[in-house]
Amino acid sequence: MKLRRSAIAGASIAIMLIVAAHISVANSLAAAAPEHPWVELIAIDGSINPATASYIDDAIASADKGGAAALIIELDTPGGLLTSAEIIVKHLLAAPIPVIVYVAPSGAGAASAGTFIVEAANIAAMAPGTTIGAAHPVEEGGADIKGVMGQKIENFTASFARSIAQQRGRNQDWIEQAVRHSIAIGEREALAKNVVDIVAPDLRSLLTQASGRKIEVAGESRTLAIADAAVRRVRMTLGQRFLNTLSDPNIVYLLLMGGLIGLYFEFAHPGVIFPGVAGAICLLLALASFQILPINLAGLLLIFLGVGLLIAEAFVTSYGILGVGGVVALVIGSLFLIDTSKTDLAVSHGIIYGTAAALTMIILGLGYIVTRERGRPVKTGPEGLLGEVGEVREAIAPGVPGKVFVHGEIWRAISSEPLGAGARARIKAIKGLELEVQRIA
Repeated sequence: MKLRRSAIAGASIAIMLIVAAHISVANSLAAAAPEHPWVELIAIDGSINPATASYIDDAIASADKGGAAALIIELDTPGGLLTSAEIIVKHLLAAPIPVIVYVAPSGAGAASAGTFIVEAANIAAMAPGTTIGAAHPVEEGGADIKGVMGQKIENFTASFARSIAQQRGRNQDWIEQAVRHSIAIGEREALAKNVVDIVAPDLRSLLTQASGRKIEVAGESRTLAIADAAVRRVRMTLGQRFLNTLSDPNIVYLLLMGGLIGLYFEFAHPGVIFPGVAGAICLLLALASFQILPINLAGLLLIFLGVGLLIAEAFVTSYGILGVGGVVALVIGSLFLIDTSKTDLAVSHGIIYGTAAALTMIILGLGYIVTRERGRPVKTGPEGLLGEVGEVREAIAPGVPGKVFVHGEIWRAISSEPLGAGARARIKAIKGLELEVQRIA
């Protein structure tokens, strides 16, 4: 009996040792086996703004935390805020992982602020049929910034661009010309002039060509090995998408106009409620976006002046002077609303002219309706009985009141002439709760 127990105990210990050995070997093999590399991909299709900067910052952090071999930014932008571009460049230059900026798909471009982002990447790539450049700062309306201020902005932007190209070992002279003279080039010329490192028709080709290249990341030299890397796409969060929408000057302008129309309608017709609520929300959203976009205060004040003049035209006889002045102020203010010396973004002229025409017709139309309704005779209450025709239900004699049926009601009535029951009588005046009537044929 004791021998059997000893045998069972020995067998149990042996089995446990065998299992432990298998587990140890499996763990060792798993640790020795290299993990399949993967890259994180984000896409920027639109303006460079605070939402874009937050998106890129979050992507760098998540890719680094998840162990990605690299971060790829697929870029197609007309430009945007220089301040946001500076923040993005700072993130890219200090990124703890390799960052590849890929101007794609064909037909895309990296204009203005997008040029700085491409040049700040560890590897800059373009797809066939894409362009890069045109990074010259401009003032409101798209003209060159004149005077000392223009020179300061241009010199600062050129120096900023050269420092990026110098750190990444790319063509400093070209990027300075892109800033000073708005030069733009295609992908082949960009590759020949050392503006970009790779021209790739698709993402897989980009990964293949980038693999094996030595780059410097956070002060350390690394060799990319991403030819067969899996691609994981990360999209903007809901908050970033909302902020990105509010960074569109066209959306902001329409929100501003919608807010003004809604509030005007509510003040012109108190008690409707919905236009006032919708207008207040639109106006607050527009004001919130003013914290994102560089707004020209003079342009905003001209818009408010134009709307005020149009409202006054609906109620004041000015023979069109107030109306014309309002339209002119509204259009000029709209053109100057976005300070384009700090961004390439601007409100579309088509939207400005169309919105100005629609807003003018709405305000003048509502004003005309209000004025017309105020000029009409009263239709309700005692005053609405004046001029109405009623039926005599109880005979009326001079000095002896009778009864008249009018508007579904029986009224006490007097008359300077006798009226028999069934006669037709017109109401001349109202004296308290008594009507004064006269005979009609």
